[in-house]
Formats: sequence, C-alpha cells, structure tokens
Amino acid sequence: MSLDNLRDLYQQVILERYKKPKFKGKTDPVDRYQKGHNPSCGDTIELTLHLNEAGDRIEEVRFDGEGCAISMASADLMAEALRGKTTTEALAMVQRFQAMMRGEEEFPQEQRKLNVMQGVAQFPVRIKCANLSWHTLKAAIENAAEAQPAGFISNE
Repeated sequence: MSLDNLRDLYQQVILERYKKPKFKGKTDPVDRYQKGHNPSCGDTIELTLHLNEAGDRIEEVRFDGEGCAISMASADLMAEALRGKTTTEALAMVQRFQAMMRGEEEFPQEQRKLNVMQGVAQFPVRIKCANLSWHTLKAAIENAAEAQPAGFISNE
C-alpha cells in the first residue's frame, strides 16, 4: 500500500470514529473516573472504567468529552482495545502507544486497529491529542484509591 493510500486510510478511520464513536458515555457502575485535559488545544475527556470484582481487569471503558477528531478517535479506539485487559496489560498498552507516537513501535496483530493512529506521528503537534486518553487512562488506573479524583490530569 502506498504512503498516500495509507494516509487516506488513517484519515478515514479517524473521521469515522470521531463522527460515530462506539464507546461514548459512562460505564455503569463507575469503578474509576478521571478527567483529562490538553491545554495546548483545549481537548477534554472524562474517562470511566468498570472493573471486574477483583479490580484487576477492565470490563468496560467509556469516555465523554470534547476535542478534535484525533483525540476523540484515539479515545474510542482505546476503549475498544482495553475490554477484557488486566490493568497491568492496560498500562503496558499505554507505554506501547506512546512509543508508537514516537515512531518506535506498533501494536501486534491482535491489536492492529490501534496502529491506525501511527499516521498522527507525522504531525508532532497532534501527538498530544492522540495521547490524551492514554494519559487519562494511566492516571485512572494508578489513582485506584480515589474513586472520584479532584481536577484534571494534564498531558503536558
């Protein structure tokens, strides 16, 4: 596939996920909640997680917020990919996503949908948009003791 075709595919998937997100809303119940904000462009996200009874596996992820197509598409793709993952696996995915944004890695075949975000790495000012939901997820998992943490997590 040529670079132009690949770029068109990235743009198509991002716009599709932005216009018709599959995971917008709030989980019921809410086991983790975190707000995220990108001060560079004003994107905001509210992320909710529903965990299994042991609190170590993600049953469902939902998000709400306002932002550019890249930040909202990234959140939607992330929410889909996290279902059924342990919190440890989710944190490893955060690291892999951030490495992908630096052009260092990509996701394996079973998580290949996330690789569509690789196209964003060509636009350094937009990387923070793609990373917003992932930073927010990391904070939601790591702040486990706080069911309703105060304030926003910033990706700057």
